[in-house]
Amino acid sequence: MEGTAEGTAEIYKRLREFLDHLPGGYPSTPTGVELRILKKLFDPGEAEVFMHLKPFPEPPTAVAERMGRDPLEMAGILEKMASKGLVYRLRREEEAYYMAIHFVVGIYEFQVGNLDRELAEMMEQYLPYLRRLWEGLRTSQFRVVPIQEAIDDAQKVATYDRIRELVAGQELIAVAPCICRREKRILGEGCDRPEETCFVFGASARYYLENGIARQVGVVEALRILDEAEENALVLFPNNAVQLLNVCCCCGCCCGVLRSLKAMEKPAEKVLARYRARVDRESCTHCGTCLERCQMEAIAERGEGIEILQDRCIGCGLCVPTCPQGAIRLEVKEDAGEPPAHVVETFTRIAAERGVNPFR
Repeated sequence: MEGTAEGTAEIYKRLREFLDHLPGGYPSTPTGVELRILKKLFDPGEAEVFMHLKPFPEPPTAVAERMGRDPLEMAGILEKMASKGLVYRLRREEEAYYMAIHFVVGIYEFQVGNLDRELAEMMEQYLPYLRRLWEGLRTSQFRVVPIQEAIDDAQKVATYDRIRELVAGQELIAVAPCICRREKRILGEGCDRPEETCFVFGASARYYLENGIARQVGVVEALRILDEAEENALVLFPNNAVQLLNVCCCCGCCCGVLRSLKAMEKPAEKVLARYRARVDRESCTHCGTCLERCQMEAIAERGEGIEILQDRCIGCGLCVPTCPQGAIRLEVKEDAGEPPAHVVETFTRIAAERGVNPFR
């Protein structure tokens, strides 16, 4: 059956199942849009190779041995797939290692350099199905950290929530265009906020730089971009771990994850956030600045003042520094959990919650 139309269709169904067994998931749909996305990104040979990868880095020789292929040929195939954003590449002493990567966050974000209208439209059709997957999880791939200007000097702030200090301590920093904002602009929608707002660090930064989908920046420029993000009311969304790998600066009109959170009844329960906003209604003059800044529709007008809807507030702090009366402040949530130590722990938790075994 291989080589026939029926055989090719079967390959993409198996690839869909393989991706769905990774912690990030890749659910099926009644429309088949998820298969059309895979057909656009992978040729049948690449799909077959991907399904022989592990969720941890390996040299090409290991993949070649599993598939009964020539190691030199496999090295070339894997490097080509990595350059297309279909597999993840790590280098150890200049030797390349490759691994299977999630569709989101991963393969899709790696398409930022060649995103077109067809893929953008398909991703919009697929987002509601990803949203249902995310809504059923206790552990998210992202967490929320407050902007620095929202934190009171008297508050005890965990090291992993001091985003500017964490960014300043990175040895290699790259900034990439936000694929969500780019997608929306391709579709003629979205906003006019800055596009170059997604940070990646260390090995991830090297992957982005080698693929030509980001540029390297120093600490001074990185902090300037964070300032610009705050001015433009962007939520700081790092990966959900103490070990920092990336930070997305997200808006509620374009960002797929933030839009999905906003569509939920109680988004505050679906993302790790250690803070929530409180308003002093006696000080509030009902100027409406906070209503414009909030990305989660977590602020409502109540008579002559405003109310913070605690089920919707994710503690980003965007409403705090621009309040002319200083009527809003952040407070630590008593039941706030700790983030996982590193990304492996994050995805181990997600896999357990989904009941999948990526090492099968």
